Amino acid sequence: MFSDMSPQSTIVILTGAGISAESGIATFRGPGGLWEGHRVEDVCTPDALARDPVLVHRFYDARRAALADVVPNAAHKALALLDAAWPGDVLIVTQNVDDLHERAGARRLLHMHGELLSALCTACAGRQEWAGSLPPGGQCRACGAAALRPDIVFFGEMPYQMDRIAALLARADLFVSIGTSGAVYPAAGFVQTARNFGAQTLELNLEPSEGSVFFSETRLGAASVLVPEWVDGLLG
Repeated sequence: MFSDMSPQSTIVILTGAGISAESGIATFRGPGGLWEGHRVEDVCTPDALARDPVLVHRFYDARRAALADVVPNAAHKALALLDAAWPGDVLIVTQNVDDLHERAGARRLLHMHGELLSALCTACAGRQEWAGSLPPGGQCRACGAAALRPDIVFFGEMPYQMDRIAALLARADLFVSIGTSGAVYPAAGFVQTARNFGAQTLELNLEPSEGSVFFSETRLGAASVLVPEWVDGLLG
């Protein structure tokens, strides 16, 4: 199944924390519902940023710095190979804010929850590459306002490029979900959207997600094993 796709087929791939966990990046929620030792409400909401900007900025500074200690794994590399080799449309939509897909070589890529290596200006809404620490009140290089914040989609904010994602899901021939819990919307609803428009659907995960029932097929195991196997079968 899925190995007989036409070379012109449209493929939409959703990746979550599970694909980067094997590279050493902590998954979204750890024991006790904590995110790398912090309550999500303390570091990933607009209220948290307003209440304690120093804590929020330091949290993302630490996560940004930690990128230097991780490298793409076989799953990232396999998706980059598919991106380069697939003649039809393909889009990798990632919920992750790390840069491992880019470092593996993926180009047809969309970060729906933002990026660690980017800063967002709350004054002009401009974005700029940002690799070092980002203290509260950082100055925007475009408008000059002291209004930079981490370019991360907080809870309660709209994920990026939802119109583009919806358009691709509506004409996808295959939707693949990799390393996601199926618990965070709107991404958790992508499989139902794709399925309603007639796409085949495949889940690659360590364990069944909350939305496994909506997939045509679920394959369980490590992403670093399952993703290269699937890509090899697809490219033949």
